[in-house]
Amino acid sequence: MDAQENPVSDAAALPDLEPATRRIAALLGQVDDSRLDSPTPCPDYAVRELLGHLTGLATAFRDAARKDLGASTAVSPDAALPVLDDDWREVLPRRLEEVAAAWRSPDAWTGVTRAGGVELPGEVAGAVALNELVVHGWDLARSTGQPYAAGEAELRSCEALLAPAEDGPGGSPEGGPPEDGPPEDGSDGDSLFGPPVPVPCDAPLLDRVIALSGRRPDWQPGS
Repeated sequence: MDAQENPVSDAAALPDLEPATRRIAALLGQVDDSRLDSPTPCPDYAVRELLGHLTGLATAFRDAARKDLGASTAVSPDAALPVLDDDWREVLPRRLEEVAAAWRSPDAWTGVTRAGGVELPGEVAGAVALNELVVHGWDLARSTGQPYAAGEAELRSCEALLAPAEDGPGGSPEGGPPEDGPPEDGSDGDSLFGPPVPVPCDAPLLDRVIALSGRRPDWQPGS
């Protein structure tokens, strides 16, 4: 495909990860140590593991955007429970800034890269990164009793990525991932995203996206 025919060659048309990263950063200020062992919508994850996962995915997708394919992009996110380092309050906000900046480069959306040990097109990796940030941002907000909202463009991108291939375009530019292709999160099997949960067709877009990720939109700690 010629550069002029490639939609990701137009920087103005590229999805912007910064709003999603800024929302997460804003949530962190209300996460005190007493909340670190609170449950989350993610199976087997307390808030501390969710924060560790966010740190790891921000690092991995930063490096995926840069095509810096090393240890951070080689390991599946479900290989082991994430460990939250003591300096996470300084490191995680910085990683969020870095991943947003890395995906502002048009080059990040081209070619082939790797995330979670899986090779995938740059434009798919970028959509996956945005989806991870939006959905796990909701996880963190819901787990810590904070409000959460996302922009329509972000949610439409997530909806297209998460929707079953037969129901619409998936994460690939050809109209959906192959039946035996990598999961929507770019890993080889991330248990944080389960089968879709039924919701009314007129449910808010955010609720529909969250349901597509395998979560109940009405989830509360202890539910």
